[in-house]
Amino acid sequence: MMHSNESAENYLETILILGQKHPVVRSVDIATELDFKKPSVSVAMKKLRQNGHIVVSPEGYITLTESGREIAERIYERHTLLSDWLTRLGVDPKVAVEDACRIEHVISAESFEAIKKHIN
Repeated sequence: MMHSNESAENYLETILILGQKHPVVRSVDIATELDFKKPSVSVAMKKLRQNGHIVVSPEGYITLTESGREIAERIYERHTLLSDWLTRLGVDPKVAVEDACRIEHVISAESFEAIKKHIN
């Protein structure tokens, strides 16, 4: 079972990524992207909405709020940087992405900044 915070971060990151590729993002797009069932995505969207991380239009279009975008961008930056770094270290790209997905949620801001400085 995914930690609820990790799950929320994953959803927000997915909305951010889909928003870069598509003009609008809907629950069904998120379900397809993550290969989750639509009901579980709907429950998650309701939580994110209650926490003020997303806004859902009457047509069902999902938009990140300022707080939602902040979290999504932080996780996405971690994801991108960590997977690139692992790949450069010789890790298989597919494994690097999977590991980055796990690390990005649990690494402290301090450790991530240290890695970022070291890489750059």
